[in-house]
Amino acid sequence: MEDALASFKEHIAFSSLLGVGYGIAAHFGLGFTPTQAALSGYLAGIGGMLPDLDSATGRPVREIFSLTAAVAPLVLIGRVLRATGLPTDTETVILVMLVMYFIIRYGLSWMVSRFSTHRGMFHSFPAMCIAGEVVYLMYPSEFTTVKLLMGSGIALGFLSHLFLDEVYAVQWVGMIPKFKKSFGTAMKFAGPAFGATVFTYALFFTASFIVLQDAGLIGPPSENPYITPMAEEQQQPPQETTAPNIEEQLPQDFPAFKEATAAQEDLSDAPLFR
Repeated sequence: MEDALASFKEHIAFSSLLGVGYGIAAHFGLGFTPTQAALSGYLAGIGGMLPDLDSATGRPVREIFSLTAAVAPLVLIGRVLRATGLPTDTETVILVMLVMYFIIRYGLSWMVSRFSTHRGMFHSFPAMCIAGEVVYLMYPSEFTTVKLLMGSGIALGFLSHLFLDEVYAVQWVGMIPKFKKSFGTAMKFAGPAFGATVFTYALFFTASFIVLQDAGLIGPPSENPYITPMAEEQQQPPQETTAPNIEEQLPQDFPAFKEATAAQEDLSDAPLFR
């Protein structure tokens, strides 16, 4: 039985279609801005490529790492400069961005191709969660809800890839389904390699802990001035305002509020209006 898989174009088309729906729902259903909704839908489309980072063919790796290497420095440059204490002059910024580009485009891509196996832990639910958490942590927004929107978008596209792989792993003969040998290798919680599974879960739990801290759900309040905890983003009911009491705001010895120290009839130097 031929073990046909969904093609690269089919994965992109499917995740892009989901991304359009995700963006529309984010704007009209959840009230995000059109720009935020469009970007989240775009990330959902990109997420459809991510599981194939372990592909034996080079196209998914080239596409994803080329895009990531171009975008990630723009997103992370501010954090990198603050963390390293480097100056913010134009030449330093350009040099740091070029270094980040080459590290991601060639260094990180080499590591993935060197240590990953096709249909390994890249095709799993923990990897899907990690992808969403990484985007959440990297996205430069002060609002937790916006970061969640972007992270969920990439996770949705990732899930669409796993789902389509499992759909293609089922062959129907009339009303009887026949499962190919690839069935169950995409939507899974653990892979055949014990070490890769342990490493993936360690990364997943670490990223989850950092995300929960960043969102203000566990641990002390976030000291990051660029992050607004989720609890503080909820709309508060309008507070009833009252006119300020001017007397309380002015000093007690202000002339307008001094009590008269002389009787009215003793003020002979001023006309009386009666």
